[in-house]
Parts: sequence; C-alpha cells; structure tokens
Amino acid sequence: MNEGAPVWITRAQPGAEATAAKVATLGFAPIVDPLLEVAPIAASIDLADAAALAFTSANGVQAFSRLCDSRALPVFTVGRATAVAAREAGFTQVSSADGDVEDLARLILTARPDSILWAGAREPAGDLVAALNDAGVAARGVAVYETVDRAPSEATLALLGRPLSVLLHSPRAARGLAGILRCRPAQALRALCLSEAVAAPLDGLVESGSVARAPRPDETALLALLSA
Repeated sequence: MNEGAPVWITRAQPGAEATAAKVATLGFAPIVDPLLEVAPIAASIDLADAAALAFTSANGVQAFSRLCDSRALPVFTVGRATAVAAREAGFTQVSSADGDVEDLARLILTARPDSILWAGAREPAGDLVAALNDAGVAARGVAVYETVDRAPSEATLALLGRPLSVLLHSPRAARGLAGILRCRPAQALRALCLSEAVAAPLDGLVESGSVARAPRPDETALLALLSA
C-alpha cells in the first residue's frame, strides 16, 4: 500500500464521483481526473421482438433510459452497480450476475428468455450478443453511447513523480494510462485493476509488484485493494 498516497480515479463520469465518495469514506484522498468520458448516441430503440433487456454498465442503463420510456421488460445486468442504476431508472424486474460479461451470459442462458436486447457502448469490452447467439438465445445489440479518450490535467500528470495509487475500471482506461506511462514513467505508481484484462495493458510499464488485481470484478473488491 502507498501510505498516504492520493488515489487517482480514471473512470468516466458520473461513476467517477461515486467512486471518489467511497474512496474518501475509506480515508484516502481522491483525485477525480477521468481518462475517459461518455458521449450519448442518438440511437433508435426497437423493442418489438425483445423479451428482456441486458446491460453491461450503468452508462448503458442511463443512455437507454434517456432514449426509451418503457420499463416493462425484465432486465439482466452484469453487476450490482448496474442493477442499482436499472432500479433507479424505474425497472422493477432486475437480475444481477454480480460478475463479468461471461457471468451475465450464464445468468441469461439459465433464465432462457425468448430474446434479448442489449444496450451499451459502441465498442464494448466483451461481446455478450455473440455469446448468447452462439448458445442459442436470440440476441441483438444497440449502441446507446460511446466512450472517448480524455487527457488528464497537467496537475495530475505532475503527481506521477510521487507515490500515487490509480484505480482502473476498464481495459480502455488502462490503455490510456499505458500511453501516458510510455512517455512519463512513474516509479512510485501503484495500479489497482478491476480484473486481469484491465491489468494487461500495463505489462512492462509498471513493476509487477505494483499492479494489483481485484479477486472479483466489482468495485467493492477493487477498493479493498487500497488497504491491502
């Protein structure tokens, strides 16, 4: 653990502020300076043949909810945070896989709905739609938002020369950090990653002992690494 080190939160808003509040509650000083930002897509939502909805992020729930007023269909979500977002948006039948995209696919395959509409990012981290179709569940997807890279402030970059912990929720954010570290090595950096896939882009750029991976892909497990 980097004792007394600030914690750089790289995830996109509005999730970054929610994470910052949790980090502060744990007694650490959060620095909110996302490497990503979310841009909505003006998509057309067709529910004609959908028996259920699937979401792999809270951003997907929020973007879908702005585009479509219907809340009648059952919802399957990748994890608890996404499930909370779905309930806050007005969905009442919400099942959470409490894991990753593979866990979500297994949950849906167990329930065997007639068809699934997934709403999410233009470039998702995992292909839920293909996994479901390959397993015999009719699924289609609609992109309702896209994630774009964002440059951090010079004030944040200046901290790379000091002890600093960085929270990484996605491979995309980790790739952004990797690009920075190729130009500005950070010997005292500790990278805390949501999963092995998130940690992968940092290979060779951060000392192996300074990269920690959450034992399961949820934020509670990720934040526990701060005190490990």
